[in-house]
Amino acid sequence: MVRLGDLHPVEAEHLLARAANMPAMGVERWLQPPPVTEATVAIVSTAGLHRRNDERFRAGSIDYRLIPGDVDFADVVLSHISANFDRSAFQQDPNIMFPLDRLRELAESGEIGGVANWHYSFMGALPDPLLLEETGEEVGRLLAADGVDVALLVPV
Repeated sequence: MVRLGDLHPVEAEHLLARAANMPAMGVERWLQPPPVTEATVAIVSTAGLHRRNDERFRAGSIDYRLIPGDVDFADVVLSHISANFDRSAFQQDPNIMFPLDRLRELAESGEIGGVANWHYSFMGALPDPLLLEETGEEVGRLLAADGVDVALLVPV
């Protein structure tokens, strides 16, 4: 991710203005998950990742793509294009944006209870997070139905 200080001043000012205009999010009831050594963990990313045969994300998409827990990274592509990040890191190691191998390792070593059957990817860079409210609630219900205790949010 690019730091504001690394951007052209006009772009940095634009991003700061967008951040200042984002709506405040309310505080919800906190849920206490089981100990992490017993928890099933899923990834929710805004990297715009999908399987090769899935429909590509378009700019402004508010839908999501399912990523199976046993996916081979050779079948995962990144359709989020932005001048603000370098895609070569993902090409070298997809775990940079979607740390599924790290979760598998943590599960194998007993540090987490398990890896979810399904993970979720959204398109990032939406100016209004309220646009994702309905879809986010849907994914929340799907995570709960899959027995997920902890969702690792990976913003890109």
